[in-house]
Amino acid sequence: MTVLDLLIYPDARLKNESSPVTVFDEKLHQCVAELEETMRAGPGGVGIAAPQTGIFQRIVIVDVSIKPKIKHHGCLILINPEILEWDGFEIGREGCMSVPDYTGNVIRARAIKLTAQDQYGAIHEYDMEGYEARAVQHEIDHLDGLLFIDRLVSRRHDLFQRKVYKKSNKKTK
Repeated sequence: MTVLDLLIYPDARLKNESSPVTVFDEKLHQCVAELEETMRAGPGGVGIAAPQTGIFQRIVIVDVSIKPKIKHHGCLILINPEILEWDGFEIGREGCMSVPDYTGNVIRARAIKLTAQDQYGAIHEYDMEGYEARAVQHEIDHLDGLLFIDRLVSRRHDLFQRKVYKKSNKKTK
């Protein structure tokens, strides 16, 4: 398997729209496996979209199960995802592997109903809310050439430089 290189903002390719997946074959399965490995290689990554790696197809992987006490569907492979319904709105802090130096406050739907295909072409429908719904909306935005910084509540007050925590050299007793 391969950890793929990520496109980093301000790379203009991050603004490209992605094409629907029409062929569900071994090449697609390999692509999904490499995307998942790339997502898991990043610190705290809970999602990845194919365009973040320069693959402009409508493929998203989301797995928020690493976050404790979060309602989730496990590791979701979402191909050609489409949000059918949404309900309510919440402001939440987001970060992105393609915008590694910043986080920001973004308004998203609190709950969504989603349809997507899996890597074999079968169609599934999901109802999700909270953090998982936020993560899926964030990743679907990548498919349409949008980044979280395009959806900030306020560019002046809601974009934050990411903090870098260094390990202490102090010895503990």
